[in-house]
Amino acid sequence: MKLQRKNRLRATALGALAVSGALVLTACGSDDNTESTGSGDKTAAAASNIKCDDAKGQVLAAGSSAQKNAMDLWVKNFQQACSGVEINYQPIGSGGGITKFTQGQVAFAGSDSALKPEEVTASEKICKGGKGINLPMVGGPVAIGFNVPGVDSLVLDAQTLAKIFDSKIKKWDDKAIADLNPDAKLPSTAIQAFHRSDESGTTQNLNKYLKAAAPAEWNYDDSSKSWEAKGGQAASGSSGVASSVKDTEGAIGYFELSYATASDLTTVKVDTGAGAPVEATTENASKAIAAAKVKGTGNDLALELDYATKAEGAYPIILVTYEIACDKGNKAETLPSVKAFLNYTVSDEGQKVLSEAGYAPLPTEIAAKVREIVPTLS
Repeated sequence: MKLQRKNRLRATALGALAVSGALVLTACGSDDNTESTGSGDKTAAAASNIKCDDAKGQVLAAGSSAQKNAMDLWVKNFQQACSGVEINYQPIGSGGGITKFTQGQVAFAGSDSALKPEEVTASEKICKGGKGINLPMVGGPVAIGFNVPGVDSLVLDAQTLAKIFDSKIKKWDDKAIADLNPDAKLPSTAIQAFHRSDESGTTQNLNKYLKAAAPAEWNYDDSSKSWEAKGGQAASGSSGVASSVKDTEGAIGYFELSYATASDLTTVKVDTGAGAPVEATTENASKAIAAAKVKGTGNDLALELDYATKAEGAYPIILVTYEIACDKGNKAETLPSVKAFLNYTVSDEGQKVLSEAGYAPLPTEIAAKVREIVPTLS
């Protein structure tokens, strides 16, 4: 059953990644993704439950590449149900998406980290009479993928990961790694650590995990979306990092689980101090995300995640991607489509497709809050 599930996830992610550029996903161009989500009957059922309301025209959006595969599925289903609507989502990274949003270039942005105070202030210029708010929409594990021939299973803890990504552990047979993997035949191969070249919420969430779980070893700003550690090699987007790890012997890198699955990369099990190392799975990520607390006020649902969790079976390197929109002052021509689309993505149907694509659906309580707020956007 585990192998069947892995193959299903791999097929899903491959189908989603195959969409050319994923800049504009139209209903007629999404046949490959129909296969990747499972049976055509499931897709038809999902589409039949979508309420289009007054949705029409084109909606421009941009941001997180972490949610790209989820967005591909959502857009396909939504556009199949709602003719005459085009959701154009550009997966340019969280930082780029927020910039476009605060400059009024997109109707909403995707970000793997909540808006900073100065970004909220900037949003007030384009949200006439309102401001940008964070709406949690999709969660999941940030997987640590590796390519070490002869090593099929690898356990690492926060301290060791911090030293690897900070270029302080340089060989795969380093004692710190060997101590965590006494049964592995570790080669003396040089470690090639890859990180994101673009501003990324995925980077920020890895920063937050390392800062929370290994504060003595990780001395970098955990609020930064840019990579600040020494050394390593850069690649663009999660897909670029995953491809680089796939093609480089001795490589290690971080990306969402769907990218690891699509590239057939083995992922690290994390020693959190719990009874057993924790694998990067949607179920294990959900256990950690379920403990999140809302730290935003009013209609802002920014979450506080516990990256240092030691709960049994809770995978600690997690992210939640927010859709960022104006609470008030949205453009009249795109508002109906934005509300209809977000109503679908946070619905039961929209959340159900996430597990099949390697993501973690929102906890029930958080999803319920988002469902109350989306209809109030004006």
